[in-house]
Amino acid sequence: MRIWKIPDQVIRLAILIVIALAVLIVVRLQFIPASFGEIGHYRADALKEEAALTLHYAGMQACVMCHDDIGMIKAASYHRNLACESCHGPSLEHVDDPGEFSPVVVTGRTLCVRCHGYLASRPTGFPQIIEAIHNPMAPCTECHDPHDPTPPEVPEDCSACHAEIARTKAVSHHWSLSCETCHEAAPEHRQSPRAFLPKKPTEREFCGQCHGQGSQRSASAPRVDLSEHGGRYLCWQCHYPHHPEGR
Repeated sequence: MRIWKIPDQVIRLAILIVIALAVLIVVRLQFIPASFGEIGHYRADALKEEAALTLHYAGMQACVMCHDDIGMIKAASYHRNLACESCHGPSLEHVDDPGEFSPVVVTGRTLCVRCHGYLASRPTGFPQIIEAIHNPMAPCTECHDPHDPTPPEVPEDCSACHAEIARTKAVSHHWSLSCETCHEAAPEHRQSPRAFLPKKPTEREFCGQCHGQGSQRSASAPRVDLSEHGGRYLCWQCHYPHHPEGR
């Protein structure tokens, strides 16, 4: 009678599997906390550790208990979902002893641009500025109430936001043209610039209204034959509209 024998390679494989399982069990017991998995897929002790930490933030409800007038204004503004302590810093000590501890009062521009500094990945319609251009010498709170940031009077002059372009245009031959001569902008653009973008010229004939040979506008404007001048190029591919003589 022939006796069946387990092949040596199977025995070796079985030994390796047993060793691997033993190592895995030892590692798990050694490195995974005992409280892991008691409640969920995390350390149960973490809840106790977090609960033992010193509190620093009071929460918005604590703020509006005393500052209910500001709370009402803020609740109806674009900042309604922004916690008070996002701008004023941890304020639990102030809540416990208002006379001894005061919250942070924002006076500069640094804090505001954390949210409102221009970033292409932010959603269209979210108010953004280029800090170096947008009214650079004034703190944000000079025009915007942080609790109701939409200014009571929106800028009438485009240079309030487009100061760099305005300075360039002021020394060009186009200095006397209003921005609306070339840009059609909805009234809402002044309050929500990125949601209501102004329109820009798209054809050569637009410039030809002043610079075409048959134009009846200002006699001092240079005239060109649009059928020959520039070929298929658009005017602004060679001439910067805000300083057309500079290129």
